[in-house]
Amino acid sequence: MKILLTSSGLFIPKFLPAIVKKPIEQAKIGWVTTASKGVEDLTYLGQHRDMMNELGWNFEEIDIDGKSQAELRKLFSDKDVVHVEGGNTNYLLMAIRKTGFAQIIKELIERGVIYVGSSAGSYIMCPTIEMATWKKDNKPRYGLKDLTGLNYVPFLLFAHYKPEYDEILKKALKNIKYPLKIITDKQAILVDDKKVELLGEGEEIKLNL
Repeated sequence: MKILLTSSGLFIPKFLPAIVKKPIEQAKIGWVTTASKGVEDLTYLGQHRDMMNELGWNFEEIDIDGKSQAELRKLFSDKDVVHVEGGNTNYLLMAIRKTGFAQIIKELIERGVIYVGSSAGSYIMCPTIEMATWKKDNKPRYGLKDLTGLNYVPFLLFAHYKPEYDEILKKALKNIKYPLKIITDKQAILVDDKKVELLGEGEEIKLNL
């Protein structure tokens, strides 16, 4: 099981080529952009798409909304990597539940497909997505009340870290039930079976309460 959790998709080229079993240009990537339907500013999505095109990556953009498990299995049947993009974590988790995509992710990981998440795509792999509620960004909840995540990693992850979020994080640390890992946009966490490794620039961020 290889799971790469990032803040920003723009930094995935720094990390992904080293963990794919074939030259990255030959790897088939399923790029799930469903979370972007829950946000207004799609600049990041265009930047990521342009970057992958410029690098010559073989990717297929996939929206899981409205698709059956049979359709999703077919779409991902030849993929080496599934990359779940960021956006609105609530919208993404709602779509995963409606489509049964959690089962598809399970099947993909079990057959050795690498999972890559950026921001919302990283949050859903944690025990809960409560981290997406800590900032006061007023993102729509879409009626989502159960924040239970897919629980592939035994920790919570806070993406896009900046020192200005220290007080928010210190408050959250007093109430969470799981360990918290914090990454900047230039960092990632690689979960390789039971091994957890910090990748990227800078030291691990730890806050003192």
